[in-house]
Amino acid sequence: QVQLAESGGGLVQPGGSLRLSCTTSGITFSFNVMGWYRQAPGKERELVATITSSGRTNYADSVKDRFTISRDDAKNTVYLQMNSLKREDTAVYYCNAKHQYSQSTNWGQGTQVTVSS
Repeated sequence: QVQLAESGGGLVQPGGSLRLSCTTSGITFSFNVMGWYRQAPGKERELVATITSSGRTNYADSVKDRFTISRDDAKNTVYLQMNSLKREDTAVYYCNAKHQYSQSTNWGQGTQVTVSS
């Protein structure tokens, strides 16, 4: 059974930081491109960042230089370090795993991030 479990969301003031974690089971983690997506109220889900098995990263322009995605294959976990948070970063953040060969995709249940004073 595939499970992607996000944690680390919460309420933070503008300019603050949060670190999201996504721990996985039931997948061959090292064969997956891992990603973070987010969905704000009334908006479509959008890409935040991805990281390949070789460590190559890709970021949305809106989060470049503020967010950092990383992975620990030994722990089957992907992280998203979010710094200098802005109100517009408020959204539900979802973890995504995409198998690099089969293209099979799995999603977590999401974690709420709210940036507000």
